[in-house]
Amino acid sequence: MVVAGGSSPATPGCDCLAHRFGNAADRPGRRPRYGSDMSDAEWALVRDLLPVPGWLAGRGGRPEGYCHRQMIDAVRYLVDNGIKWRAMPCDFPPWPRVYAFFARWRDAGLVTELHDRLRESVRRTVGRSPEPSAAVVDSQSVKADATVAHTSRGFDAGKRINGRKRHLLTDTLGLLLAVLVTPASTTDRDAARILLPAAKNHFRRLARIWADGGYTGHLTDWTTQHLGVVLDIVRRSDDVQGFQVLPRRWVVERSFAWLLRSRRLVRDYERRTETSEAVVLWSMTMLMSRRLAVRHQEPVPVPAQ
Repeated sequence: MVVAGGSSPATPGCDCLAHRFGNAADRPGRRPRYGSDMSDAEWALVRDLLPVPGWLAGRGGRPEGYCHRQMIDAVRYLVDNGIKWRAMPCDFPPWPRVYAFFARWRDAGLVTELHDRLRESVRRTVGRSPEPSAAVVDSQSVKADATVAHTSRGFDAGKRINGRKRHLLTDTLGLLLAVLVTPASTTDRDAARILLPAAKNHFRRLARIWADGGYTGHLTDWTTQHLGVVLDIVRRSDDVQGFQVLPRRWVVERSFAWLLRSRRLVRDYERRTETSEAVVLWSMTMLMSRRLAVRHQEPVPVPAQ
């Protein structure tokens, strides 16, 4: 499970060997070539939000051999287009290096730090507090590829899907607060007992959560007594036929639609649930960095004289 939390101060720029020592492994002349590549405006924002590398913080290690912009663009290309790791285009660094970068950022929680900083920036841009006080929770069952082990997959009898289930907790803007990937046979209530306490520990202001009928029952009393959070069940009316936009619940449904724009998330291809959660975070970082870049490029209105 990945839950948003605090992060260390951002590094002022790229820390790779190429930028600091002129390593030929970097390709400073490479410009965005694919739709998933960061624009210069995006990179200007993301660069200042990158986590501090261990060697700069005195924790050992050495600088990266490849520019972070190249590595991040390569991971974004994989998430956006749903390719195999070995199918990485040749104008990116070699795929084993890109995968090592992805795995290191997943295991060290660096992608979580970058995601959290982007979310806080988006919330500030629209005039919200960096930490939310309300959220929406829901789940999505997706089919699993043959590479997914049987021990980490299950059958969702309601959706008739053999695979995994993504449990999302979002703020009222639809931005991700926490994600948990489980076998599809896991019920929403059981997953919420793991997801919600971890989220409450990081977001102290969290006071109200909206959910659908799958979370009804003893869970509503349990969240009030143990977490001090009101779990508000938004029910669908039995008298309404067809599609109906339900208050608050549509926010997290839209977030699921955002994620499915990334072809790597249409199915679950990952052997480890932690990798699936990391791919969800990378998909959301793409959405937020683009949104921030557009807002920073909008012309500032000039007041009338």
